[in-house]
Amino acid sequence: MQNLIVRYSTFFIVCFIFIVHLFFLHDYQHVSWLLILSAILVIVGLHDIFQTKRSILRNYPILAHFRFLFELIRPEIRQYFLEDDTSANPFSRNQRSIVYQRAKQQLDKRPFGTQLDVYQTGYEWINHSITPSPITTHDFRITIGADRAQPYSASIFNISAMSFGALSANAIRALNQGAQKGNFMHDTGEGSISRYHRPENTNEPGGDLVWNIGSGYFGCRNPDGSFSADKFTANATLKQVKLIEVKLSQGAKPGHGGLLPGSKVSIEIAEARGVTPGVDCVSPSSHSAFSTPVELLQFIEKLRTLSGGKPTGFKFSVGHPWEFFGIVKAMLVTGVCPDFIVVDGGEGGTGAAPVEFTDHVGEPLQEALLLVHNTLVGCNLRDRIKIGASGKIISAFDITRTLALGADWCNSARGFMFALGCIQSQTCHTDRCPTGVATQDPLRQRALVVPDKAERVYHFHLNTLKALSELIAAAGLNHPNELRPHHLVRRVSPNQVRLASSLLPYLHKGDLLDPNQLHRLPEPYSTYWPIAQAESFHPMR
Repeated sequence: MQNLIVRYSTFFIVCFIFIVHLFFLHDYQHVSWLLILSAILVIVGLHDIFQTKRSILRNYPILAHFRFLFELIRPEIRQYFLEDDTSANPFSRNQRSIVYQRAKQQLDKRPFGTQLDVYQTGYEWINHSITPSPITTHDFRITIGADRAQPYSASIFNISAMSFGALSANAIRALNQGAQKGNFMHDTGEGSISRYHRPENTNEPGGDLVWNIGSGYFGCRNPDGSFSADKFTANATLKQVKLIEVKLSQGAKPGHGGLLPGSKVSIEIAEARGVTPGVDCVSPSSHSAFSTPVELLQFIEKLRTLSGGKPTGFKFSVGHPWEFFGIVKAMLVTGVCPDFIVVDGGEGGTGAAPVEFTDHVGEPLQEALLLVHNTLVGCNLRDRIKIGASGKIISAFDITRTLALGADWCNSARGFMFALGCIQSQTCHTDRCPTGVATQDPLRQRALVVPDKAERVYHFHLNTLKALSELIAAAGLNHPNELRPHHLVRRVSPNQVRLASSLLPYLHKGDLLDPNQLHRLPEPYSTYWPIAQAESFHPMR
């Protein structure tokens, strides 16, 4: 209640001023300007509270208009005193604006040319063709687990892992309903499948789910925190669950466990995770179901069997190269392969993490993706395993670049948060999200109106893929899976550019299987591949 009073304080003050002036009004022929102004503001405040389009107005009636007023004069203020529109901290105003415009079905075009410095080191572009391809579709899809009993046809742009608990109930509802309408997949995050991931009417289909299983085994755990096969089977066989994803680590805080204080473990969160309400909920920093690369693959095979043959894989942030090399060697030894691997870049986001982890732990996406792609190619395994990628992916060009470097599909978390109305206030860890996206406060999340935001999620996905189809057509291609590194160009100095294929070391098929080739391979393959082992995540000494 105290929180509500603070957020509605401006509205309450205006109401008080109006009532006091109305009470002391004796001569209706001499109405004061303050009474008229307060009456207008009361009407504005009531409109803000009951409208359903803007979450921040519902949470901060009247007061939020000052933010929009600032937006009108922002170009002048920011141009001379603050950052420019292209400063990405962590996302630039231009990046956020493109999401808002596409989510709201507004004009997403821009006049007067690029605002980027095209001669700055690091600038990238995609080469176009003199003979562009005709645009025939924007619904680009790939098949994951083609040889499994229940293969899945996935969109190449999907919602990345975000748990119920980190996001509000209304945010989860809107994301899942948007995914259902747009026919793309929604990763549950390691908080497991909550009641809000499922349709309110059980006779209606829900959005396709990727069930993310972390070290806490939420949704499939025994009371002591160990893995429960029976509970896993009960959830994994739900028709709505399309993929099973074992989370080894995440880009924002790899190697770091988590603790949800008991005060935040509500009945709904406890229900989804299979824990006790009001008791601290611990996510260990490592798994207890396996301890070696071979055991990891055996665990994946077990989950695939228990789920009835649904595609199963793992998600991780690249750290020590020999650990991933050990997993790949285990694939060669056992013949067991995951159906997919999701690479999470070190630039990925999270609700809360130590600054040192977000800034200095975890390999950035491009290098991490290259390592995973190259290693699988070098072992003749790339055709058997699909690769997903996540890490600050917002625009159609972000998708294009990531696919050109080796991914099969992309996931976005913060992009879809912006589609929900997130304004990058960066208060996710305080439970005071001003737009109701990343909070468990029932009054704050009330501002997020599910039907409206579900439409925005759907339109952001739809319009981003339409923009992608135009890029692909301009390059003379028919599908994003035809993208290769030579389509991507990067400026390496003010007067020098190179194709991405010449900047990045790419392996050829079977390179890692030929002992005579190892000494000729670039780092880290020549050093770490020989010492990686399938029987341990530790290197041979």
